[in-house]
Amino acid sequence: MATAQSSMIPQLELLDPTTKPKELSFPLPRAFHTTGHVHLTVMKACTMVHLATSTPGESSGSFKPMGSFVYAMPDRTSPNQTLSTTLYTTPSSIEYTTRVAKILARRMQRPVYVGCSIDPNGLGQTVEEEMEGLKYIVDLIMENCNDAKPE
Repeated sequence: MATAQSSMIPQLELLDPTTKPKELSFPLPRAFHTTGHVHLTVMKACTMVHLATSTPGESSGSFKPMGSFVYAMPDRTSPNQTLSTTLYTTPSSIEYTTRVAKILARRMQRPVYVGCSIDPNGLGQTVEEEMEGLKYIVDLIMENCNDAKPE
């Protein structure tokens, strides 16, 4: 009887990833001596993005907080809206992470996971400078996302 039940269990087929992640580094606009880092993975069903910053004085062995992690997807009933849920939260980065996730989900028209440890308040920028940096990051991701789509 045990053999009859075990033969009914579906077998999973393991697949290799269809694409390798892209790692991008760039000077963050209007944030002196700050480098932005993007880790972009485009998969068949979703896209994963991880955002972080670094400055020249940081030690490579120092630990930084993980930041927030948000899942967002386009709303099928209203194309201009997105749905999002927070999977992990850090108070200093949750608003920025949610904003990036919603923008990417709307522009890509697919689900995205966004992890972000960027604290815009910690960079000491004005609202205009923060928005310029956000626009640069989103445009960079969209430009590289189109190149990394799996077949």
